[in-house]
Amino acid sequence: MFNIFKKKTSQDISHSAVPDHIAIIMDGNGRWAKNRKMPRIKGHYEGMQTVKRITSHASQIGVKYLTVYAFSTENWTRPKEEVNYLMKLPVEFMSSFLPDLMKNNIKVESMGFIEQLPEHTKEALYKVEQETKDNTGMKLIFALNYGGRKEIVAAVQLIADAYKSNDISLDDIDEELFSQSLFTKDYPDPDLLIRTSGEIRLSNFMLWQTSYSEFVFHDKLWPDYEPSDLDEAIHIYQSRQRRFGGV
Repeated sequence: MFNIFKKKTSQDISHSAVPDHIAIIMDGNGRWAKNRKMPRIKGHYEGMQTVKRITSHASQIGVKYLTVYAFSTENWTRPKEEVNYLMKLPVEFMSSFLPDLMKNNIKVESMGFIEQLPEHTKEALYKVEQETKDNTGMKLIFALNYGGRKEIVAAVQLIADAYKSNDISLDDIDEELFSQSLFTKDYPDPDLLIRTSGEIRLSNFMLWQTSYSEFVFHDKLWPDYEPSDLDEAIHIYQSRQRRFGGV
């Protein structure tokens, strides 16, 4: 999609204007595998190797928050074998990734309806979160069993409960309170949202939080995505003027 752009390297990026928060819809694992006549799970495995590369690079160039869409609330409808593999993947992935996370001072967190995940998936997440909790560098946030609409409904329910309990009044309900009721209450809204594989849609990802994010869509399938592609997306981001509804 961006063949008209000269490939950028990290040296071409203005490091004073690197987005604080980048969110990525990692799309195309299944198609990557299909194109190579491999099972879909092979695509997911290779996709996680890409997560390692992009995470390390994002940390090194000064990104403060990196949120990756790893599993949506709608993904449960996929074939059982694929879902089972995806739920087991964090067990192997988090263990092998931990040395790099510690080396790069990266803190891992997760968001979504985590309590609904299988026990072994939750245990793998908890372990890496505990191991990295004292790291002070970039935060890597895995959106797992996450859906934007369900998140918004859950926030409404939380606010409604607070109102019923007389903890808040109607006048207290504003955008700030709503934002503080979301999974992302501890993070700034994404400055840049990237989606791979040529698809141009949000797919129920961070619907509230991306209202003023800059979007970059890339034709590459996620397993093929390289640090230089991230640099290119950041360069495009830096070439835009963010007005937030103003002039």
